[in-house]
Amino acid sequence: MTLTELRYLVNLDKERHFGRAAERSFVSQPTLSVAVKKLEDDLGVMLFERNRGEVRPTPVGERIIVQARKVLAEAGRVEDMAREGRDELSGPLRFGAIYTVGPYLLPGLVPLMRERAPLMPLVIEENFTAKLLEQLRDNELDVAVIALPVDLHGLNAWSLYDEDFVVLLPQDHRWASEEQIPAKRLAEENLLLLGPGHCFRDQVISACPKCVTAEGDGPGPRTGSSLETIRYMVVSGLGITVVPRTSVENRGDNNALLTWRPLAAPAPARRLALVWRKTFPRREAIKLLREAILATELKGASFLLKEKAQESTD
Repeated sequence: MTLTELRYLVNLDKERHFGRAAERSFVSQPTLSVAVKKLEDDLGVMLFERNRGEVRPTPVGERIIVQARKVLAEAGRVEDMAREGRDELSGPLRFGAIYTVGPYLLPGLVPLMRERAPLMPLVIEENFTAKLLEQLRDNELDVAVIALPVDLHGLNAWSLYDEDFVVLLPQDHRWASEEQIPAKRLAEENLLLLGPGHCFRDQVISACPKCVTAEGDGPGPRTGSSLETIRYMVVSGLGITVVPRTSVENRGDNNALLTWRPLAAPAPARRLALVWRKTFPRREAIKLLREAILATELKGASFLLKEKAQESTD
């Protein structure tokens, strides 16, 4: 049994498909299939049920996969400890960001990081909050920018900035001349939302529950896969949307077809933070990354310069 075989096992559990698991593992499908079968033969148990291209772990397979994750995480700590003995600002930093942050933060952050830590390139991953947390705990990422609150079991967090939500409108919309929009009025319009899985979608719905019909009562709001996709849907006249303020103040273009208005107090907002494993040893890398993010002068963000890191106690 090898660490590589355990990685194949975990990746197959994540993807539930041999082809996708092979891509995730950067090997061919036959290589991964043979390795998993060999591991089953060595252990003398069936780890996965195969059914028309889909696979599911058996009960014993589920228990073994849980243990495999622990083994891989501990092996990752050995690598982390080795890096700790070297320059903490040398070597790649695996950095994650939620989809509603990356496109607006990264253009300013990446050049600053290149300047301040030239030997520490960022390996960047954009994903959903739940996926980023899973990757952090599985030692597939080192640090991520995530909207709080989240379950910090085994993780530390260091707040970065707060930002309000704003309403994005066509330039000729009837609300374009108003100074502020009460959140309850959003239900009067066709509100475009991100699809399920985006934490920002849930935050918008919390601000305006009436914007979403009850299950089975109508089709509900139209959705888009990203803020940029929804932006074009607003331009086309399909409706309006609510977006983080940084997403409208940090674009290179000033689209004359769109405008935005703040939501009336108490306006919904969110707090973004750096989140990393409690056991991650490169604290200087975390500190430098936070300083670089604060130095980006991200428009629309209220930076929390004196915020202290929240250390996990579990």
